[in-house]
Amino acid sequence: MANNQLALDRVFHALADPTRRTIVMRLSAEPSAVGDLFQPMPMALPTLLKHIRVLEDCGLVTTRKVGRERICEMRPEALRETDAWLSQQRSVWEARLDRMEAHVLGLQEKENKNDKRKKRK
Repeated sequence: MANNQLALDRVFHALADPTRRTIVMRLSAEPSAVGDLFQPMPMALPTLLKHIRVLEDCGLVTTRKVGRERICEMRPEALRETDAWLSQQRSVWEARLDRMEAHVLGLQEKENKNDKRKKRK
């Protein structure tokens, strides 16, 4: 469990940065060479490589050398655990909100009954 938690922490840390989210979105469409990822980014190449390293370390991205280029590729399976955690949290909160809604509706119903009694008197 602690190992899963650490992996989840790393993915959330990686996705917390807008540059890394941009890289993930681009790689979700297709694998890309580092040079292609670098072109539209307003940063130095070493900085981009650090972002790619963070994405590699958490397992979201793999890189491989093809000739003189380093190709980055998204690993969508790395998001499954994150998606499962988010789904679990969504279920918990939906259940809580359903209970709160039922409670509010019960209070409104009680209030309506009290209002009707007051009008009869």
